[in-house]
Amino acid sequence: MDRVYGGQRHIYDLTRKYYLLGRDELIAGLDCRPGDTVLEIACGTGRNLAKVARAWPGTERHGIDISREMLRSAERTLGDGAVLAAADACGFDPQEALGRAQFDRVILSYSLSMIPDWQRALEHAAGLLAPFGSLHVVDFGDLGGLPGPIAGALRAWLARFHVAPRADLAPVAERIAAERALAVRHRRGRYGYWQHATLSRL
Repeated sequence: MDRVYGGQRHIYDLTRKYYLLGRDELIAGLDCRPGDTVLEIACGTGRNLAKVARAWPGTERHGIDISREMLRSAERTLGDGAVLAAADACGFDPQEALGRAQFDRVILSYSLSMIPDWQRALEHAAGLLAPFGSLHVVDFGDLGGLPGPIAGALRAWLARFHVAPRADLAPVAERIAAERALAVRHRRGRYGYWQHATLSRL
């Protein structure tokens, strides 16, 4: 991942803002209170955590990413406003990496589509929720509302960057929620371009 993002991290946010849709809606819906802890798994350049700081002042922000190159950008973006660590989304120890075991809000933003064992990553994220906490996921959808040739071309283009839309996110989220006694909601974005899933601990 460092080879992939060593150069890309400098232009990542500029280029991705045109097609990573639904991220700001996710942040607006976090419903945080001062003192709440927020973790972004695969935080990349820190773009989302910086927006969390502006939208929800007083929150304690944390981020992990498998790429140390991306974390270099996140450190520059966030300064001392977040606790960051290099870690694998599929099985990191939050206490060891970040100094706490549970979080009030956990974010996965356009990361499951890049993680080969994405179901394991989602299961691990769900296990990090504090009482009354919630896990918020935004990612590419099934693209079902797009004309066939456009959807096919988009899938092929995404595959060049090792990105695979998770069309079965909704049933997988429902299974994980049932296993962990969580509430689950799924929303399909316009044309199926993006999707948003929320798993909440009651």
